[in-house]
Amino acid sequence: MTDKTVAAVDKKASPKLRFFGLGKLKPYVSRYKTIFITMIVCTLIVGILNIITPLFQQYAINNYIANKTLDGLWAFILVYVGVVVLAAVLDYFGAYGCCRLEMFLLRDMRRTAFNHLQTLSVSYYNQNSVGKLHSRIMSDTSVISSTVAWDIYSGMWNVIYALGAAVVMFSVNALLALCVLVIVPIVVLVSTYFQRKLTKLHRETREINSEITGGFNEGITGAQTSKTLAVEHKLDEDFYKRTDKMKRKSQRLGHHRALFFSLIAFASSVSLALVLWYGGIITRDGVIVIGTLALFMTYAQGIVEPVQWAVEAIADLISIKVNIERFTALTESVSDVKDTPEVIEKYGDAFNEKRENWEPIHGDVEFEDVTFKYPDGEEYVLEHFDLKVPQGTNVAIVGETGAGKSTLVNLVCRFFEPTEGRVLIDGKDVRERSVQWLHSNIGYVLQTPHLFSGTIRDNLLYGKEDATDEELYAALKSVNADKIVERMEKGLDTQVGEGGNTLSTGEKQLLSFARAILVDPAIFVLDEATSSIDTLTEKLIQSAIEKLMDGRTSFVIAHRLSTVRSADMILVVDDGKIVERGTHEQLLAAHGVYYKLYVKQFKEENLKAI
Repeated sequence: MTDKTVAAVDKKASPKLRFFGLGKLKPYVSRYKTIFITMIVCTLIVGILNIITPLFQQYAINNYIANKTLDGLWAFILVYVGVVVLAAVLDYFGAYGCCRLEMFLLRDMRRTAFNHLQTLSVSYYNQNSVGKLHSRIMSDTSVISSTVAWDIYSGMWNVIYALGAAVVMFSVNALLALCVLVIVPIVVLVSTYFQRKLTKLHRETREINSEITGGFNEGITGAQTSKTLAVEHKLDEDFYKRTDKMKRKSQRLGHHRALFFSLIAFASSVSLALVLWYGGIITRDGVIVIGTLALFMTYAQGIVEPVQWAVEAIADLISIKVNIERFTALTESVSDVKDTPEVIEKYGDAFNEKRENWEPIHGDVEFEDVTFKYPDGEEYVLEHFDLKVPQGTNVAIVGETGAGKSTLVNLVCRFFEPTEGRVLIDGKDVRERSVQWLHSNIGYVLQTPHLFSGTIRDNLLYGKEDATDEELYAALKSVNADKIVERMEKGLDTQVGEGGNTLSTGEKQLLSFARAILVDPAIFVLDEATSSIDTLTEKLIQSAIEKLMDGRTSFVIAHRLSTVRSADMILVVDDGKIVERGTHEQLLAAHGVYYKLYVKQFKEENLKAI
């Protein structure tokens, strides 16, 4: 399953039950055989004990009440109490096993999902919203683990009880047993009719729930933007529509579920009425004694619970099939960018690196007859493109906002694979080495800086896990960020908050620079990295960046052309395609797109200076 098809899984999933998709959970469930065996043994014994309990009542009525005697009563009570206590103890161990299984499954599925997300390409995140992914990892796994653990335990008990009760009843009186079990074919017919409707409605409500989760995420993360634009009413209106839609769909789902349960409850009542009617007649005629009628009444009432469980379990399993489909759609998705088994064998992967086999990187980059279009795009943005970037070359990529300046960088960093052709690092196709090897040798600073929750030290150590405080301060000093940290009361141990929200944008960007420098990369990528920094701060770090990039291959995506005049090579992007290349002087002399951009910016800067 590719990244591009994942988003459509919910709509294309088959409405048929097909064992409710439980087979896909086998890798998770099979790890806990001991818990399963414990549950099976406990459930089996508890089910048998529950089956024979009504026989104690029959015996008591026929031998003590009907005969008006208490002979042997205490022995009877001791045996009866022993059976009840044993059933309670075993039921506890079975329920405790269910609880453990639920927690283990929940942990393992979330770990698997999060781990798999780390292996997926950029295009996957472009096509799937945060709210949808969050819902699959948190909500779907919770529903799956709870349903599987508790429904297996409850299901086994109810199946054992129903079968055992049926055997006992048929051995006593077949016609009276049929009165009790007449509900079974009714349940099958009603369940078959309702399952398709419930499946469709469950899918729709889960999808809307993902939209609501996404709305929450956008409302919280974009709170500052919504306030500055004064569009709270618009967001509220959109969220109101989503929740109102969820309410309507949930009401329809509730209506069908309620009708489903009501019909089964009615059938159960009919079964009990038949037992009372027919059992009363044959008791009056002396065919059975009052204790036997009481036995059937107990089974008739007790059989309602297994039947009701079957109804609820079918509804739960219909629902869980959707959750399983959504969860496995995530975990089975295949990244657009992945290493071959041979490469993984030699170089390892993101979680098991074999750094001893990693070759040192020099920094020569070459595009060899590269043709490329984005996975969700229709037009080619590069066609038979060739470019050689010798080690130590500073390449600037410029163009209007939205022109598609990131394409080359995305290919160099192997966020995307070429549709045709090859990208070479040090003369070797990047696909012949691991993604992790490449990324570990690239220092990437984004336009929008991102810090992880934790301290400044924690964030810097993402660049180099074993860095000393001296190395951290050296990296900070190289981009003039050391004074920022020194002003803070706790220094490197200052908490940055979620996403670094306790720091200014400029401070976050400076820390991002320092983190990238710690990698000591052979290739630097700056994606409009100084656009979020004020002019004064930009000037402070510009010279530092030039020193750091000296001798390293670098790709600088820039909006302000004044920052790239000294670049060894400038690529001009227009409408997603590279239309010009050359030095600053060559491009100005050509009087093309670059010349027009430069003149336009020069005029704008002069107007601002007035």
